[in-house]
Amino acid sequence: MAPMASISQQIWDMKYRLKGPAGEAVDKTVADSWRRVAEALAAAEPDDRTGWTNRFLDAMDGFRFLPAGRILAGAGSGRKVTLFNCFVMGDIPDDMAGIFEHLKQAAVTMQQGGGIGYDFSTLRPKGAPVKGVGADASGPLSFMDVWDSMCRTIMSAGSRRGAMMATLRCDHPDIEAFIAAKREPGRLRMFNLSVLVTDAFMAAVENGDSWELTFDGIVYKSLPARELWDSIMRATYAYAEPGVVFIDRVNARNPLSYCETIHATNPCGEQPLPSYGICLLGSVNLARLIDHPFEESASLDEDRLAALTRTAVRMLDNVIDISNYPLPEHRQEAEAKRRIGLGVTGLADALILCRARYGGAEALRLTRRWLGLLRREAYLASVELAAQKGAFPLFDRDAYLASGDIPGLDPDIRAAIAEHGIRNALLTSIAPTGTISLFADNVSSGLEPVYSFRYTRAVLMPDGSRREEEVVDYAVRLFRRLYGAETPLPDYFVDVEGLTPDDHVAMQAAAQEFIDSAISKTVNVPEGLTFEAFKDIYRKAYDLGCKGCTTYRPNDITGSVLDASPREHQGERPGKWPAAAAGPTGAVTPQALPLSRPEELPGATYKVKWPDSDHAMYITVNDIVQDGRRRPFEVFINSKNMDHFAWTVALTRMISAVFRRGGDVSFVVEELKAVFDPRGGQWMAGRYIPSLLAAIGEVIERHMISIGFLSSPGAPGPSASLPLEQRSASPLRLCPRCGQPSLIRQEGCDTCPACGYSKCS
Repeated sequence: MAPMASISQQIWDMKYRLKGPAGEAVDKTVADSWRRVAEALAAAEPDDRTGWTNRFLDAMDGFRFLPAGRILAGAGSGRKVTLFNCFVMGDIPDDMAGIFEHLKQAAVTMQQGGGIGYDFSTLRPKGAPVKGVGADASGPLSFMDVWDSMCRTIMSAGSRRGAMMATLRCDHPDIEAFIAAKREPGRLRMFNLSVLVTDAFMAAVENGDSWELTFDGIVYKSLPARELWDSIMRATYAYAEPGVVFIDRVNARNPLSYCETIHATNPCGEQPLPSYGICLLGSVNLARLIDHPFEESASLDEDRLAALTRTAVRMLDNVIDISNYPLPEHRQEAEAKRRIGLGVTGLADALILCRARYGGAEALRLTRRWLGLLRREAYLASVELAAQKGAFPLFDRDAYLASGDIPGLDPDIRAAIAEHGIRNALLTSIAPTGTISLFADNVSSGLEPVYSFRYTRAVLMPDGSRREEEVVDYAVRLFRRLYGAETPLPDYFVDVEGLTPDDHVAMQAAAQEFIDSAISKTVNVPEGLTFEAFKDIYRKAYDLGCKGCTTYRPNDITGSVLDASPREHQGERPGKWPAAAAGPTGAVTPQALPLSRPEELPGATYKVKWPDSDHAMYITVNDIVQDGRRRPFEVFINSKNMDHFAWTVALTRMISAVFRRGGDVSFVVEELKAVFDPRGGQWMAGRYIPSLLAAIGEVIERHMISIGFLSSPGAPGPSASLPLEQRSASPLRLCPRCGQPSLIRQEGCDTCPACGYSKCS
């Protein structure tokens, strides 16, 4: 295998390389990691484990098949970890004891690193009577706040970043509040939100009919369906959420519709799952299967794709038997249906290597051909496994063959299923692959187009200095190697900025024809797209058969993706970002010594009335103007309640000391907001605040936003402290981990190609 790029080596070392308790390397090379995984998966085979180990090794060699990150990191590690990435939890009962039992289950699952999805439609709306206690219900959004605080607490305790999905039906009485929830700064930041849209609702929108919001047989409100649809569209146009899941289509096309009903998805949406459903993911790297790249005769080696697919199905099926599970319910669900999610990555690069422009007619034809072959071979492999090891326990031949997507299969596959059964109830999905695609020599991610053909990242050196390193897309590097660095890229090299929304939707729809589950895909649109054109994206996605739709338009709340720089040539961006945005410079430079305090500072004082205290708390935040920019400099916290005196003085001194050192101090907000009071938090302004310290954190956050120090309530960072002209010149948002201007939105998730950070993994 050729030497890995620096970024790929870093991703492997940071995320997938097995290390001992003291940080010493157990995996000396990537080949050691492959062998560890292959041997662990082959242990599930009843015989010839050496032979299967070698076949599994061959599949992963050269990054041709990429098991999901949890498998790469955990298989064969000897640790009691789950190898599944995401989960949909159980149905939440509409009673207090049941709600908090499910909160506990969510915490246990997230503690093992799993992202979770929940449908909150089962909870009665705000203001509905609670029988027996003489009170009104607080509504599902109030409990989402509790889940959100739990997730932040788990994350602050040292676990991987939490990821959650919350869904709500389009006919729930609180749907309008759900749609508008993220307008409130900082609210539900740990959640992705999606509306469960029914076919009846889409018909009502089309026909201009009224729409009733109901719960438990009671109609709470009636409004024009188009008014509600426009509310969803305006929210996602303004701040990229909520997404839309066409839930009736999901259930109608589910081959397990005879034994399950789906009403939630995992955090990135590629796996609609039933209660306690899990997603087990892996991707075939199509970019590594192209023969004669860039030539007229360029083509994908279909024999290798078929062989890889069959091996990959067996590998993923074995994971079900060797993995640990957060809850017994997860194990029971996994073993009863043996669901897997085999997909692809490197699709956009593979199309480029075949001279096909992403979104064009030839790209659509090749996508259908390749995914059709993958699906066919996956089903044949699963039937073969069923003949050897048995069908999944809930397999019902007649019901299975009569439901969901199964009628679209070839007659020979249907005949094989009828004779032998099938090992895995569902087989295909296209998941986010941002991090493993970086690991795999920076191929394009999942179904997404290439986001940027090249960019620079600042690499921290052992002596504390930084050097710039160019990171180039796999297809571009291969083209340069074959044709020279000075040869202009042909017009089939197209990145996300060269595409229309129709290109994105057409590719998603073409792929969905061959995908059992769903697809994690973001339709990136320009900021200047009109609202009417934006709405049309969702209508087209529905009309073309997609199971959901997620868009991203640059905005003031989630941050902008801007590029004011001219291109060097068609399809390729300049290789260097402005120095002011490339590292910890300008107004976010950490100081060796505290800043001196001027005689007079601007500031503001805020009053916080904590329900558990007889006296209000007053929080003063003063700012310093540095290089024409305003940033927080000191904090004073005062109260007549003497019980608070010692810790408020300590907090005042500590926060002020941090602020006076300069740098990106927005982390102070996150640390404070993640604090839980073991005695319980309080409801304030209709929201659950987990502690008085969290309330103080929210005040400081609100102040940082008001002075422009934080540009995005959902992603605190130093970006807003840069002058506007510098922010406009930077093509990407700043990553919350490495601070570099390289954060992108794709596959329904924020991902940083510079350091491998992902909100969802």
